[in-house]
Amino acid sequence: MPHILLVDDEPAQRQAIRKALELEDMKVSEAASVMEAEDRFELGDFDLVITEIKLPGEPGSELIRMANPIPVIVMTNYASLRTAVDSMKMGAVDYLAKPCAPADLLAVVREALQDHPQSHNPRKSDQNRNSDFFEGTCPKLRHLREKVVKIAKTDSTVLILGETGTGKELTARQVHQTSARSDRRMIAVNCAAIPESLIESELFGYEKGAFTGANSNRVGLIEAADGGTLFLDEIGELPLSAQARLLRFIQEGEIRRIGSVTSRRVDVRLICATHRKLAELSSRNEFRQDLYYRINVLRLEIPPLRERGSDVRDMAEWFAETLARRMERPVRQLSLGALDAVARYQWPGNVRELEHAIERGVVMADGEEITTADLGLPNHRAAVRPIRPIQASDHPAKHHGSPPPQATKTTEATDVVDTEGELSLEDYFMRFVLEHQDAMNETELAHKLGISRKCLWERRQRFNLPRKKTNKNR
Repeated sequence: MPHILLVDDEPAQRQAIRKALELEDMKVSEAASVMEAEDRFELGDFDLVITEIKLPGEPGSELIRMANPIPVIVMTNYASLRTAVDSMKMGAVDYLAKPCAPADLLAVVREALQDHPQSHNPRKSDQNRNSDFFEGTCPKLRHLREKVVKIAKTDSTVLILGETGTGKELTARQVHQTSARSDRRMIAVNCAAIPESLIESELFGYEKGAFTGANSNRVGLIEAADGGTLFLDEIGELPLSAQARLLRFIQEGEIRRIGSVTSRRVDVRLICATHRKLAELSSRNEFRQDLYYRINVLRLEIPPLRERGSDVRDMAEWFAETLARRMERPVRQLSLGALDAVARYQWPGNVRELEHAIERGVVMADGEEITTADLGLPNHRAAVRPIRPIQASDHPAKHHGSPPPQATKTTEATDVVDTEGELSLEDYFMRFVLEHQDAMNETELAHKLGISRKCLWERRQRFNLPRKKTNKNR
């Protein structure tokens, strides 16, 4: 069971975070300040430290130095994001902006625990050894690994293409970890998850007084990655104004903070990824053609899960063992029926969907094996019918007020209401977004639907409803 130290001077915040972590079978110890953490605990006994930046006495960033090599995640309110970026340069593995959804918190925590297994705990080290990722044996994956090794030896820009959930970020990390920059930081940025109004200040930073609210200088994520690798996921969602600044960075090897009159040279290896067809976007002036040529230097194409043959079954079995050990649950094999269902299903969500299905199976299984029913695959349900994606030309009927309560629960892509003439939850989601996206921003849409911004973005990708670009960036 992972043991996490939580340092925060707000009891309510500590309680909420503790609850979310303990529901995932993680042990949590608390402190209200750096001094209390140092007095009460031996930092080497923990697998991970989560700390607020602004604390009574010493700032939380001091724990980055004190806890080394234990990974540290820093937390901050929005107004202090610059401090979080500075902390990442000091060695923090990630940062979270408060308040954050439990799903976002758990995703960051799991990644930190998986990427930084601690050598002081032999049992945990044995469990994590050789289990960072599933390599696979299909010809397409073998060819991909060969290209990764070649590409890693250069500093050229890389473009990774693949459907949502195929493992583009994992491939980017393999490139980074195989390169000469492996001892430096790789910073990953999801361009679709950052509000359009903030993306330029996030990437390039800003000077004090550059705009209302810029009360001090802030280091951008490109500058924070100096000497290492910057991974821009879903670069097809980057606003055109930010694309122009990014192009200059690629051409000149320098960046200029917003409000600054001078440029700074940075040494950053750039890796980009997208599930979209950038050539088509550029032909419609939705993506800069010159930027497309600049990032399309070395290309890696990740095959979807349905094209990986017997690797799908092997990966399912690997996930069953890896996830069971990670969650400290009994290791159970998949039944023959479950393996057959895994092989027959098309996996529109690719590796991410497979992992979630196996995680369900690990949690729900009561017998000696994980059964088809434990996986909860759509083709195991009695009421399943194909859903035609709704087009904008369908002119969906108006919906007034907030969505009904049942529309806010988490569902699979093929969950349906088995009554003719009645909308499925997915149909409702698509119609609501198409109806209201011109009048609402992403935050308002997510709030009305009762989901997080990240969940809204993921569902947009699943149903092919990309976020519209605003005219001000054209």
